[in-house]
Amino acid sequence: MSSVGSPPAFRRPASAARRATVGTLVASLAGGLLAVLPAATAHAAPTLLSQGKTATASSTEGAAYAASAAVDGNLTGTRWASQWTDAQWVQVDLGQSATLSHALLTWEGAYGKSYQIQASENGTDWRTVTTVTGGDGGTDDVTLSGTGRYVRMNGLTRGTGYGYSLWEFQVYGSTDGGGPTLPGGGDLGPNVHVLDPSTPNIQAKLDQVFQEQESAQFGAGRHAFLLKPGTYNGLNAQIGFYTQIAGLGLRPGDTTINGDVTVDAGWFNGNATQNFWRGAEGLTLNPVNGTNRWAVSQASSFRRMHVKGGLNLAPNGYGWASGGYIADSKVDGQVGNYSQQQWYTRDSSIGGWSNSVWNQTFSGVEGAPATSFPEPRYTTLDTTPISREKPYLYLDGNEYKVFAPAKRVNARGTSWANGTPQGESVPLSQFYVVKPGATAATINQALAQGLHLLFTPGVYHVDQTIHVNRANTIVLGLGLATIIPDNGVTAMKVADVDGVRLAGFLIDAGPVNSPTLLELGPQNSGADHAANPTTVQDVYIRIGGAGAGKATTSVVVNSDDAIIDHTWVWRADHGEGWGWETNRADYGVRVNGDDVLATGLFVEHFNKYDVEWYGERGRTIFYQNEKAYDAPNQAAIQNGTTKGYAAYRVDDSVNTHEAWGLGSYCNYNVDPTIVQDHGFKAPVKPGVKFHSLLVVSLGGMGHYNHVINDTGASTIPAGTSTVPSTVVSFP
Repeated sequence: MSSVGSPPAFRRPASAARRATVGTLVASLAGGLLAVLPAATAHAAPTLLSQGKTATASSTEGAAYAASAAVDGNLTGTRWASQWTDAQWVQVDLGQSATLSHALLTWEGAYGKSYQIQASENGTDWRTVTTVTGGDGGTDDVTLSGTGRYVRMNGLTRGTGYGYSLWEFQVYGSTDGGGPTLPGGGDLGPNVHVLDPSTPNIQAKLDQVFQEQESAQFGAGRHAFLLKPGTYNGLNAQIGFYTQIAGLGLRPGDTTINGDVTVDAGWFNGNATQNFWRGAEGLTLNPVNGTNRWAVSQASSFRRMHVKGGLNLAPNGYGWASGGYIADSKVDGQVGNYSQQQWYTRDSSIGGWSNSVWNQTFSGVEGAPATSFPEPRYTTLDTTPISREKPYLYLDGNEYKVFAPAKRVNARGTSWANGTPQGESVPLSQFYVVKPGATAATINQALAQGLHLLFTPGVYHVDQTIHVNRANTIVLGLGLATIIPDNGVTAMKVADVDGVRLAGFLIDAGPVNSPTLLELGPQNSGADHAANPTTVQDVYIRIGGAGAGKATTSVVVNSDDAIIDHTWVWRADHGEGWGWETNRADYGVRVNGDDVLATGLFVEHFNKYDVEWYGERGRTIFYQNEKAYDAPNQAAIQNGTTKGYAAYRVDDSVNTHEAWGLGSYCNYNVDPTIVQDHGFKAPVKPGVKFHSLLVVSLGGMGHYNHVINDTGASTIPAGTSTVPSTVVSFP
């Protein structure tokens, strides 16, 4: 937010029942990582490792079709063939653990339509590397990653009425161990400032960084202040752009500041609508004057905080502020909302809330006001259906660890109210500590070794996709670490596996168009992750602003059960490198997975649809949107016979969807005559439900005819008065 279509490439068919299909494109790196032990870096060119090695199979069609025939090098003269049923496999023992690169499968006429490539160090404990669907015979070249001694093709679905039949199963890689394994742990780099109560000149250091970062909205500086457990007296930690302050205790009460953690807007003449990209976590505050000021807007998180007093969300002078996020926090006094246009608070405890402007939403918050939408504009859920707090770095004695909080169901109040939070601690020695200058190849090597990632504050250019393939991998950023994809690659892809946690970093689109910036699961993902979902928290996306950037679709969620917990997906409307075509970005977030939950979804300014939802049983609690300011004219946003692209669209194929507390605002400042037919679009079905919606014309700069579909009053009669049009429930 600032001061003031073509059809999707893929759509998974909706289904009321959870699908059990598996899938990805042949070359994608789905499934879990192979190695239990760290793998050596292989520098030699990949070589054929399987030929002539020992092979076995689940069955054969007859003596002439033994497993050994698939690895004998006779490409079209001999073959392995299975019995005429599904769930058949053939495997090869490479003789020693190898770093794998790819496999060539040359099918006879009886081919595998869907199958897995699996690997193992012992021939017993198998890990799926890649799942292939939609096979059509011929030769499949399948990319592999990680290590294994045993590799097998595990057939799932036959392409014909016969069995599985391979002329040759060729596995390529290296066994030379051409370099040392990457180390885990280590120091946290030059931009992490670790403090304890005895550190001299703490205030001076805080002030120095704030002076550098106060107005550096698109600068390269990145900083994290990490405070060891103890009590800090007389501090006023002013937090600027790309700055994080966090306690290093397991609980907020372990680190206390007798003072303030302050965000104000003096740099922008008292207007806080551009106070983006910063955060505070894991601290107890005793504000000097009884109330702490936290005047932020998008992409600024306030987590695991205990304020022993009040919290003021407005800048000094009560100028505008455009929305933010609180989670897992306790504010003993009142939260003064004042000029905040919209806000989401989750799983917290507050002493009260002062007022509403447009859209104030609460879930699982003790002390929250009751639902009273449309006036006051409060939307309140007693509990949050599913939540799992963001992982965080802490000190256990003198050892750094990352705490991964446990999943909560129907949560209310903080996770730490009764003492030690529930979850798992992971030593820093199991993380690759990523520092400025690290390459994508090195990062992927660390992941292939089985390490988690801790990005230290910095800007990271990647010339290849970062592949997160192992279940339960943690990718944690400090100080708004920023990943920029070069040459049009996708910055990060996550396999369709359990429990991946992405948190605390920014993906900034590069000047060459990327088809996507972040993908959760490959196309046709269908595994059940309800017990252990993937979570995305304080992960922000930016297209333009810091320079020209382009991406067709920013975030694609294919995996079922994923939780998107506080994200700002933003096509820039100011800064450098922005304009209707300069930072072209047609789609913001596309959800194909089933049972996906979004808590705190901020998506703004895309050329077409900001959010599209194709998965079943999706839920969103709080959504904030602005349509693209810079549309040159009505024709530029014409969507067939519809005027404009909806800010949030549920596809007509969806049968079940529910959302609470949604707002869309228009500020068509290039052509104020532009009209949107509606802010929201959804099928009219009993299972599709919306609660507390509104649209707003900012000062009459463009208008909406309706709120959702053809329901809700036009904003045109309000003229320039910026009065919302509301719908309490739909249908």
